[in-house]
Amino acid sequence: LAIVGERLHVKTVLEGSVRRAGNRVRVMAQLVNVADGFHLWSERYDRELKDIFDVQDEIAKTIANRLKVGLKAGQQPSVKAGTSNPEAYQLYSKGRELFYRRGIHMRQALQCFEQAVAHDPQYALAWSGIADACGMLGLQGFDRPDVLMPKGKEAANRAITLDPMSAEAHCSLAFSSAIYDWNAAEAEKEFRRSMELNPRYVQNLSWYALLCLGMIKGEYDAAIAVAKKSVEVDPLSSYALTILANIYGLAGRGDESVAAATAAMELGQSFFTYYALEFAHLTNHQFEQAAAAGEMAMALSGRHVWATSLLSAAYAGSGKTTEAKAIYAELMARTATGYVQPTFLAMAAAAVGEAEKAVEHACEAFRIRDPYLIFLKPYAGALARNRQLAEDPRVKEILAKTGLW
Repeated sequence: LAIVGERLHVKTVLEGSVRRAGNRVRVMAQLVNVADGFHLWSERYDRELKDIFDVQDEIAKTIANRLKVGLKAGQQPSVKAGTSNPEAYQLYSKGRELFYRRGIHMRQALQCFEQAVAHDPQYALAWSGIADACGMLGLQGFDRPDVLMPKGKEAANRAITLDPMSAEAHCSLAFSSAIYDWNAAEAEKEFRRSMELNPRYVQNLSWYALLCLGMIKGEYDAAIAVAKKSVEVDPLSSYALTILANIYGLAGRGDESVAAATAAMELGQSFFTYYALEFAHLTNHQFEQAAAAGEMAMALSGRHVWATSLLSAAYAGSGKTTEAKAIYAELMARTATGYVQPTFLAMAAAAVGEAEKAVEHACEAFRIRDPYLIFLKPYAGALARNRQLAEDPRVKEILAKTGLW
C-alpha cells in the first residue's frame, strides 16, 4: 500500500471489490491511510445491478464527506455514468480497457462500443468510443481509411450532439480532424475544448501532446510538458508513459525516451509498449536493442505492419541488410492479399535504400489519405535510416499538400 501511495502521490487509497450474482452486486469499499494502514472508513453495499450508479455516487459522497470535502446541498451527482443501462456501461468500460492495449485488441474494443450503443443509442461516451476505435483502426492499418474514418467522424459528431459537454466526444472529433481531415486548426480547437471540460482526461492530454504539439507543430518542449501532465494525472498508466516516450524520441532525447519506454514496460507489457521501446532505441542509435524490442512487438501483434516496418530500420541500422530487405519484401507480398498502409511501405523501403519506391509509396499514402501519413515527417526525421525520405523534395511537396505544415 505504501508503494501505491508513493507512486500515485496520495495520502489515502480507496480499496474495494465488486461481486456479482445474477442481478445482485456486493460492493466492498474502504478508505485507508497510506502512512499507517489505518482504515478511515469502510462499508458494504448490497444492491441490485440496476442501482450500481447510485452506489458509485453514494460511495463518492461518503468519502468526500469523510475527508471533509464540502459538498453543497443539491449538488449534481459525483459520478456521471452517461447511461442508466448497466450493460451498456459495462461494455463501454471493457471497450476502453481494450482500446488502450492497441493492436489486435482494437477490433474487440470497437465491438464492445457498438454493443453498448445497441443497449443505449443515446450513450454519448459509447459513440465517442466508436469514433476513437475507428480512428485507431484506420491509423493502425486494419482497413482502408475510406472504410473506417468517415464512420469514426460521424460517431464523434453524434457523441457531441448527444452531449456537448463531453470531453471525450470533443477529443474524438479532434483526433479525427487531425489524422483524416488534416485540419490542424479544427483539431487544436477541439483538443483545447476537451481540456477545458476535463483537464485530467488522459487520452486527450496524450493525443494533444503527440499529434498537435508534437507531430504537427513540432513544439516538443510544450508537447513533453503536456505529456508529463498526463503521467502525473495517472502515474500507473503505461499508455501515458508510452506517449511520453514517443515524444522524447521525436525530440531527439533518446536517453529519456528509452527511460520512459522502460518505465512503461514495467507497468504493462504489450505490443504498444514494445513498439515504443523499439522506437526509443532507434532514436538513440541502439540498433541491437531496437531489434530485440521490435521482434517482441512483432510477435505480440501478429506481425502488425507498425512493428514489422520499424524492424526493417532496426535491422538495417545493425548491419543486417538481408533481414531488412526481407521485411520490405514481406510487406510488399502482403499487398497482394490485403491492405498494407503505404506510409509504412514508404518507411520500410527507405530503410533498405529503395528511395524511388519509398517516394511512390508516400504518393499513394497521400492519394488514399492514409492517416499515418501525418507521422511520416516527424518519425522519418527522427530515424537515421529514414531521414532521406523526409528530406526528399517530392515528399516535402506531398506533405505540404496536407496543409498541416
